[in-house]
Amino acid sequence: MLPKHISINEVGARDGLQNEKINISAEEKVKFINLLSLCNYKYIEVGSFVSAKWVPQMKNSDVVYKNIIKNKETIYPLLVPNTIGLKNALESDVKTICVFATASEAFSKKNTNTSIEQTKKNIKEILKIAIKNNIKIRAYMSCVLGCPYEGKVSYKKTANLANFLIDEGCYEVSLGDTVGYGTPLETQKLINEVSNKINFSKIAMHLHDTYGQALANIYASMQMGISSFDTSVGGLGGCPYAKGASGNVATEDVIYMLNGMGVDCGVDLQKVLVASKFIYKILNRNIVSKTASAILSKQT
Repeated sequence: MLPKHISINEVGARDGLQNEKINISAEEKVKFINLLSLCNYKYIEVGSFVSAKWVPQMKNSDVVYKNIIKNKETIYPLLVPNTIGLKNALESDVKTICVFATASEAFSKKNTNTSIEQTKKNIKEILKIAIKNNIKIRAYMSCVLGCPYEGKVSYKKTANLANFLIDEGCYEVSLGDTVGYGTPLETQKLINEVSNKINFSKIAMHLHDTYGQALANIYASMQMGISSFDTSVGGLGGCPYAKGASGNVATEDVIYMLNGMGVDCGVDLQKVLVASKFIYKILNRNIVSKTASAILSKQT
């Protein structure tokens, strides 16, 4: 039994753009997110309160958040790596934040220069303050289906860490295949392990398409009962601290697949194409997702 409705969480404006070398102004990001807001998403990630020294593309996230036109039915979260980032979130009156962790010790040190245990302590501190200030918290977990530095990552460790994040107050944990190593059966094994610790309704999947497996992995996840997925317009994305990590699964591809299966997601594909064309023009690229290219060529 497949879910009758799928939640699409758009991460193009943060995860999609964070690794881009072309300077994108705050005004351009605001226009991009405003176009995304017309697509009927319930979740659009805006940016990240990280150090501009490490992720320059996110340096104007506070300005972007302040100036976007917000829909009442849409969540506009920002990534918060530490208490300094949380302070910025509080000052910007952000309603939802995202924290992140990994069960890979090697990736944790590469990504944040901290151990898993120290990351858990940092997250506890962030969540304690956030909950006190009525801020909702979503969690990301990286390298759940393999790490570029450590290889295979224990599904049991991932499940235990996911359980910790939910117990501490996160409303959902997004399991990220950061380098796109996952295949359908491994994806199902992971979900099975994590669902022994937390409810299916609190699990989302964040699948990169490095080896062309993302759509197959999404379908395999749906077969397990997962109904929340992170996607990025045009397949934008890639982690600056994960060698070999290419783009996220393209929003257009996922919606096209869901529409063909008769599964509702509520997001307007035609308006997604408009937003995709807009951001790719800024990035001076002529390539968009295969699905977008096919639809656009058919229209012309």
